[in-house]
Amino acid sequence: MIESQRHSYHLVDPSPWPISGSLGALATTVGGVMYMHSFQGGATLLSLGLIFLLYTMFVWWRDVLRESTLEGHHTKAVQLGPRYGSILFIVSEVMFLFAFFWASSHSSLAPTVEIGGIW
Repeated sequence: MIESQRHSYHLVDPSPWPISGSLGALATTVGGVMYMHSFQGGATLLSLGLIFLLYTMFVWWRDVLRESTLEGHHTKAVQLGPRYGSILFIVSEVMFLFAFFWASSHSSLAPTVEIGGIW
């Protein structure tokens, strides 16, 4: 007997993609460092890491789309999460850029004694 859900949220099943993405990022980082220091096999490891990352991104988003469209797990309450997350990300980026340009303008218009009073 299948018990009906008592809430409108989607509890995801265990997924191999977070650890797969982590291993791809590790291979990309180590391969990039090896390539920049001219170690043998660095370019190969960098390429394999990037391919692994792209594959992980593809299959992870495929699973998310499958959950939302075919399986119907993304209810209205579930859809609000990514929407609020995107809005908060954009707001935080606007605040970061505002602070960055404010600090740059302040430093150029009123340089401190520590830097010799010049910009």
